[in-house]
Amino acid sequence: MRTASRFLVASALIAVSPAIASAQSWSDQPVDPAKFQEQAAVSYEEDGRYFNADDVVTYNVAEDGTVDWLTFSGFRRYHSECHVCHGPDGEGSSYAPKIKNSAVHMGYYDFYDVVVNGRVNGNSVMPHFGENKNVMCYLDDIYVYLEARGMDAIPRGRPAKKAAKSDAEREREDACMGG
Repeated sequence: MRTASRFLVASALIAVSPAIASAQSWSDQPVDPAKFQEQAAVSYEEDGRYFNADDVVTYNVAEDGTVDWLTFSGFRRYHSECHVCHGPDGEGSSYAPKIKNSAVHMGYYDFYDVVVNGRVNGNSVMPHFGENKNVMCYLDDIYVYLEARGMDAIPRGRPAKKAAKSDAEREREDACMGG
């Protein structure tokens, strides 16, 4: 199954890959959606999750503004765990940089590495969340939400319309959370 192999690849890369470059510099760089269009483009869908050509999760926004379940869930999880430091909607705060642009510039694997392992950059410290189920069980969700925000595919605030949660997603969540 593609999803299982993607997680194995991500785990291997995280184990050997240090965080590379400053999150601050990525957060300050504007995102040119045309430059990252291919990275975010949906290549296929599997059980309610959307993937790009590199088998990395991505967002899907319908013409009527309906967001896929992961993007909606990512909004909820981001605002329960991340916005305290990084501000509402990934826009940053006086405490930590905006990360909506960072998610796009860093890409999935570097983003995953920083969240799992944390990072120190001068006086800026990103704690590790690798053992926090409320983050790790929803890291794909958080990433696609921030990617959608960074690409200006969705506006600030709670998405008005969302796709239904798939049975496969419900099972994945239950297995991860121990339910």
